[in-house]
Amino acid sequence: MGATGAARKLASAAALGGGGLSVLGAGLYGLLVAEAKIARRLIGNATDVPPDATGWYGRGRPGPAIRIALLGDSSAAGYGVERVEDTTGAQLASGVAAQADRRVHLRSFSAVGAQSSALADQAEAAIGTHPDLAVVLVGANDVTHSVLPSQSVRHLAEGVRRLREAGIAVVVGTCPDLGTIRPIPPPLKQVAREWSRRIAAAQTITVVENGGRSVSLGDILGPEFDAAPALLFGPDRFHPSADGYKQLASVLIPSCLAALDLLPEDETLPEPRRREGILPVAAAAVRAARTPGTEVDGTEVGGNQRGLRGRWVELRHRRRRPSTDAESPEQYEDNPEPAETS
Repeated sequence: MGATGAARKLASAAALGGGGLSVLGAGLYGLLVAEAKIARRLIGNATDVPPDATGWYGRGRPGPAIRIALLGDSSAAGYGVERVEDTTGAQLASGVAAQADRRVHLRSFSAVGAQSSALADQAEAAIGTHPDLAVVLVGANDVTHSVLPSQSVRHLAEGVRRLREAGIAVVVGTCPDLGTIRPIPPPLKQVAREWSRRIAAAQTITVVENGGRSVSLGDILGPEFDAAPALLFGPDRFHPSADGYKQLASVLIPSCLAALDLLPEDETLPEPRRREGILPVAAAAVRAARTPGTEVDGTEVGGNQRGLRGRWVELRHRRRRPSTDAESPEQYEDNPEPAETS
């Protein structure tokens, strides 16, 4: 089975509640279960509580404020850093505030150790705060805890669907390539890489089918980890360092701006010279899983959302924005909008 067919089958198995073992093969899945136990012992258990990035960003910038909810696991929470400015949330909110020239309120619902099954509760909590955008980072813990791929993708689909039903824009950073993680030994490293890419492709399909947009994280940190592991790995050699989280946020910011309709007009259409274009969702998902920083979002062709090979999508390689020094969050808004009068 080719990668496109495997991704489509896994997404279908998730939608129908199937097990999805045949996508990887029972043998590979059994190996993943056994080796994951070794990797978890090497990595250890994440017990520290990261700084809470919840608060106001973009001090002195005009309103109306952009409200962002951050959902997911330790990569969303910023596990392993000591300063709040170094967390994913602070890097993300500071970057959106600078590029949009707007105040931003970010509220983090992420939790260290969270698996995709935690998204339902996180989504419900986020909906109650009425955000404009929800950013979701989840999937790595499903790999190291050997959650069935179809179950992982199904939980993500339910979370995205619920957020979109509430009128919230959704950006999902798909499962990173865990083959780049140093403590994971062979042969798990090779299995984890294949597993990661297939689940990332399936995540992309299900995110788009449920109205969100995906951004491939892939091996975005892989080359940097290989070149400077002491700089971009945290102390446990599994979670990113402060510079690693900054790199992660830089990939997400352009797609967050796109989801909020805050990009310049000259970036609204795909650019063929940047290898952007319109594709069926499964083909785009596989390509995205191999190329970090690739965004996939639903579109129409001739007024139709679907063609013979499924949902039409735009595949984009968004331009990265200049890096911005991350702010520390303010507890209270420094320049609130005037109260409405009756």
